[in-house]
Amino acid sequence: MLTLKQTRRLQSFLVGCAAWLIAALIFFPIFWMVLTSFKTELAAIATPPQFIFTPTLENYLHINERSDYFSYAWNSVLISFIATALCMLIAVPAAYSMAFFETKRTKGTLLWMLSTKMLPPVGVLMPIYLICKSLGMLDSRLALIVIYTLINLPIIIWMVYTYFKDIPVDILEAARLDGATTRQEISRVLLPIARGGLASTMLLSLILCWNEAFWSLNLTSSAAAPLTALVASYSSPEGLFWAKLSAVSTLACAPILILGWISQKQLVRGLSFGAVK
Repeated sequence: MLTLKQTRRLQSFLVGCAAWLIAALIFFPIFWMVLTSFKTELAAIATPPQFIFTPTLENYLHINERSDYFSYAWNSVLISFIATALCMLIAVPAAYSMAFFETKRTKGTLLWMLSTKMLPPVGVLMPIYLICKSLGMLDSRLALIVIYTLINLPIIIWMVYTYFKDIPVDILEAARLDGATTRQEISRVLLPIARGGLASTMLLSLILCWNEAFWSLNLTSSAAAPLTALVASYSSPEGLFWAKLSAVSTLACAPILILGWISQKQLVRGLSFGAVK
């Protein structure tokens, strides 16, 4: 019979093994994508798959010769960061009012906002396309910034709202007794306390904007096309060139993966956020 201490060690070991297994399963597609990007086209489609091969940079050189990667990357950075900033500028005061001045319609409003995420994007493609065309905003960064802001706003408001609800109202009442205005409550009390949660929310918004492909493919062609459009351009009627597609996908994913790795501490802190324990 195992002692209590041995049982706990065994449970800890099994949980650790399960966590590593799940992490490996999640990471394997990324690993295989990067590995394939250094293969030739023949090696990329070889059966059985080749794990040992002579690496080559020809796919990355082809991408550099065929298209201006940095132009697409700059569009992705500009659109994603501005859309995220607009989301936060709108979400913070909206969540503040619903979290600390709750009415009987607050829950219904939150559910209604979240329900808009259930609408298939293709269902509103035609009217949005016609609006952008009539305003001369096709193939423009402004159109994507506005659309990315609007489609991500419901989930961002929900997240900020849940973080603000964890903050005791007593803290705000103390600030009001000291003569703090609404702006000071938000800027000097709420934002410093909830900075971990807000950081994780901003990172999520940035990832959602960076990965958005439907609207970029339908509303842009060249001038405002982000990296998702560049990846899609490597799908041709002749078929998929797996090695080149893996290379361009690696270049598209690398910036946001690096940012997520750098920000992982803030992300974990935000997901486990609580103002007062």
